[in-house]
Amino acid sequence: MNKKPFSIRLIATSFLLIAFCYSLRRAYKSLFYWLPAYLFILITGCSLQPGAIILKSPDDNLQFELKVEADLTYLINWKNDPLILPSTLGFQFNNGISLTHKIKIKGIKESVYNELWQPVYGEQANYEDHYKETLIQLSSAAIDNFSLRVRAYNAGIAFRYEFNESEPLIVDHELTAFTFTKNPTVWASKQAQSEIVKQKLSDLSAVSERPLLVEIETDVFIALCEAGLVDFARMKFEKDTSTANTLQAHLEKGREDVENKGLTQGITVPADDYQTPWRLIMVGRSPAEILQNNYILLNLNEENKIPNTSWIKPGKVIREVTLTTTGGLACVDFAKKHNLQFVEFDAGWYGNEYDTASDASTVTVDPNRSKGPLDLPQVIAYAKKQGIGIILYVNRRALEKQLDELLPLYESWGVAGLKYGFVNVGPQEWTIWLHEAVRKAAKYNLMVDVHDEYRPTGYARTYPNLMTQEGIRGDEESPPNDMVINTIFTRMIAGAGDQTNCYFADRVTKKMGSHATQMAKSICIYSPWQFLYWYDRPIGSPSKQGGAGNVEGYIQEIPDLAFYDQLPTVWDDTKIIDGYPGKLAVIARKSGEIWFLGAIAGDEPHNLRITLSFLEKDKKYSADIYADDESLTTSTKLKIQEREVTSHSIFEQQILAQNGLAVIFSPLN
Repeated sequence: MNKKPFSIRLIATSFLLIAFCYSLRRAYKSLFYWLPAYLFILITGCSLQPGAIILKSPDDNLQFELKVEADLTYLINWKNDPLILPSTLGFQFNNGISLTHKIKIKGIKESVYNELWQPVYGEQANYEDHYKETLIQLSSAAIDNFSLRVRAYNAGIAFRYEFNESEPLIVDHELTAFTFTKNPTVWASKQAQSEIVKQKLSDLSAVSERPLLVEIETDVFIALCEAGLVDFARMKFEKDTSTANTLQAHLEKGREDVENKGLTQGITVPADDYQTPWRLIMVGRSPAEILQNNYILLNLNEENKIPNTSWIKPGKVIREVTLTTTGGLACVDFAKKHNLQFVEFDAGWYGNEYDTASDASTVTVDPNRSKGPLDLPQVIAYAKKQGIGIILYVNRRALEKQLDELLPLYESWGVAGLKYGFVNVGPQEWTIWLHEAVRKAAKYNLMVDVHDEYRPTGYARTYPNLMTQEGIRGDEESPPNDMVINTIFTRMIAGAGDQTNCYFADRVTKKMGSHATQMAKSICIYSPWQFLYWYDRPIGSPSKQGGAGNVEGYIQEIPDLAFYDQLPTVWDDTKIIDGYPGKLAVIARKSGEIWFLGAIAGDEPHNLRITLSFLEKDKKYSADIYADDESLTTSTKLKIQEREVTSHSIFEQQILAQNGLAVIFSPLN
């Protein structure tokens, strides 16, 4: 971290004063004793006066500059080129005073951090956490003491505020802005499960989700992210209509009173020690480079707080939707045969999920969804003998009123985990509730999948029982391949995504892409709990009566299933090889000694040609290739081939528009 000099005049005057003091030290010895104090004021004086503070990344390519003038602003340069122009920081409080009004710097602390850490599970076996940090202690007209902590990674800049007030503060809105050098391209979505639209920032008309991918030049990309959101309001982005080429942070407020919909409440900064979420600006030469570094969001969260994690199990899941004993047993048998680890019972097993009178401590099947019968204890016991875990879906209405009763009860039943359904997200009160519900589940050895609008910010590092979450335009929305690729290079920067993947459903070819695409998705879209048969049920399962997500087909016992039988859900290494939103995604992941490669093409065909340099040198591999072939007469039109390859091989494959490719590279003896 560097400080800019004050002025030549001040320095010259100081040196003259020092010389004068030394010349008089014999006659006026007491004056000499004051000299160290004067030098301290001189050296640290820049932290007491307006100026600028500069923090560089470990490789010196990325530079954050904090300007302390009338207010607090920052700018970012990358490889000596401007990335973010001077932009505002801070918060506006409910009393009308800005946090950074009449700002003063009281002190500066610097540090460097560099280590590898091991997650309980992840996209890699180890993650690098290497950054330079400066903690800037501040005061302003609003608050006497607060700090801005800034971290500079080689791949991004992160900052947050830290408070230690005796009384709570009420935030009206956030002032953080992001001003670009020109009118960039952004990939924006209004909600977590909305379409992701490529557009110019100037055309942005609604508040947009995060992460937000920004293309400044053909080889300069930014991702604006939020990390470490635990007990604050969710941030999104909106166009600043008063400043060109600028995005403004937007905090989501809650309603004080449902009856009085016009009244909203502020966001509370609690008394005592408190840290806001991180604002993260990632940078890379390509969307693939940014996605490769998405673990920075995990780095910006606290370490694992669960002492014994032996009960936390990633795995593949089949959804049981008939809500019958027969259907449950059939799913368990299928899971055992095809190397799945979990069966999830969907909504309706305890009654109408939208009825607050439904009691989730009982097994009372919703007659609108199934005629039953469902002997859930029998299914759980049978599954346990087969080594299969049972996951239960529970709507937020039951969770909000029964959570403390349900969690110990489900543990006593032998349930492996829960899918929290339609949870409220966004406002501070619901952010607090949800993360507390994850922590409470950990006390009872229960894993969690969060349904619907929630998007991760890295909390799975701290509580790894938070296995996955939706917040994604998954297969329930029947997205075509170009939209899936948009998802990969935007939403997946944030972390694991429950894609609700299916395979045999009619929508695979009628609305989405192809069967090879579905295989590629399960590699490209990371999720420690990977749902593979969302709209498919095994033979032996009864028909479904009604309710959400009508089941569209039976699972066929065909050679295609060999791919899913081998598929892991967590990885030892990940390589984001190539891609661009809407056009192409190519990702390779390693589990043990085996590599899996997924490739997805958008609206245009692609001639895939890559060097297999990620394979181990001096070793031969068998490549099992799963590709689409319209000439086949089989139901899935999937062609399975085998080749022998090495790390020096050039792998080539034609991928048609809206098609995909999946490859398994297994080492040969």
